[in-house]
Amino acid sequence: MLKTKSDVVRQPLPFSTFSPSQPGRVYLLPACFAVRGEMAWNAYHLSHKIRLSISSFRTANSLHAFPNSSTTAFPLRCSAFYPIKSSNSRSLSASTTAAAVTTPTTFSWEDVDRASQPEFNPHDSADLRGFFDKIKACNRGSELQSQFLPFVIEDQIVGYIHRSFAENLRSFQNVFVVSKDNCDGGQVTLHRMLKSAEDRTRAVGEVIKCLAEKELIPGIRNELYPVTLLFGAPVFFSLERAAAPYFGIKAYGVHMNGYVEKDGQKFLWIGKRSPVKPTFPGMLDHLVAGGLSHGIACGENLMKECEEEAGIPRSLSSRAIPVGAVSYSDIDGHRFKRDVLFCYDLKLPEGFIPNNQDGEVESFKLIPVRHVANVIKRTHFFKSNCNIVIIDFLFRHGYITPEYFGYLDLLQSLKSGDCS
Repeated sequence: MLKTKSDVVRQPLPFSTFSPSQPGRVYLLPACFAVRGEMAWNAYHLSHKIRLSISSFRTANSLHAFPNSSTTAFPLRCSAFYPIKSSNSRSLSASTTAAAVTTPTTFSWEDVDRASQPEFNPHDSADLRGFFDKIKACNRGSELQSQFLPFVIEDQIVGYIHRSFAENLRSFQNVFVVSKDNCDGGQVTLHRMLKSAEDRTRAVGEVIKCLAEKELIPGIRNELYPVTLLFGAPVFFSLERAAAPYFGIKAYGVHMNGYVEKDGQKFLWIGKRSPVKPTFPGMLDHLVAGGLSHGIACGENLMKECEEEAGIPRSLSSRAIPVGAVSYSDIDGHRFKRDVLFCYDLKLPEGFIPNNQDGEVESFKLIPVRHVANVIKRTHFFKSNCNIVIIDFLFRHGYITPEYFGYLDLLQSLKSGDCS
């Protein structure tokens, strides 16, 4: 067992919280509490579940925006750092950030600047708690898996469907077979007459349209995801992207860290999502990311997304380096997300300025990597799964080292889902 220190007193991280006295406002506050001896290590320990406790909050000091950063020429909405308004009057807590947010969260780049400053919370530089919090936000509901039925095709479990949601499939008897509970708990399968991938895709697609009309599956994307047992394995059929979490299939994506090196320091280009995007509007994001549709390779998909989201020409994007993958498993109501994200790094020229082409990004900003780490630890400004990919970047580029308490637990937690 690793050694612990007998008298460790640490300051945890600023955390966004809801103010009952002023509904509609979200305040960014740092928490503080003391941990001693063995408790300091236990706070980090993971056993397939990530545990985090924050006991009290105190008011944060205002700070100055950091130097040596660049912002693209997009209009910005500036506001005072305290308070931060949320248009849906909800706290951006760990219990909500992994779900698709459908109303914009209002904060400015000035807010991001202030939260990123080292002096904003000078005691959290060697504290991993904020990172654990973000991993936890993407891996909720493991105790609820018994509420889901296996989705079985050709005797292989390819997904999981909530028992209540499965009741909506019973009326489509020519497509789905929902077995009654028996000794194995029941399951959902496709009708035996649907033998080819094409027939399954067509038939299931018609059902998805009906369910979407009843608003049981919102946000139809008209984009197909492959339904497969493992990445690269034969595809059983293709499923509408918006339906993927309702059928609990594995979904894959590509996420790219675009970074710049200057004066011996690394910077990350960060995007701020459009306030009209249907998911996570107005939140921070990678320079480039996208889901992996059926029939396109990871590298080709990344170059396509680079061009659409940041105006990166193929002459540059073709240099992106695949560096691994992260995974998470999140249950939210009837939704079971089992995502694997392929991670890429792209070193960009100092003079490169991203330019969004598809209207999905409001603006970009070039931020020192250490400051990006502070934003992740201290706020809920980032789209939830982006946190995991950036934490992976921090490990690989030496910003998180074995000297931190919980180093190995945090490293292992980057693959909390089935990464296959």
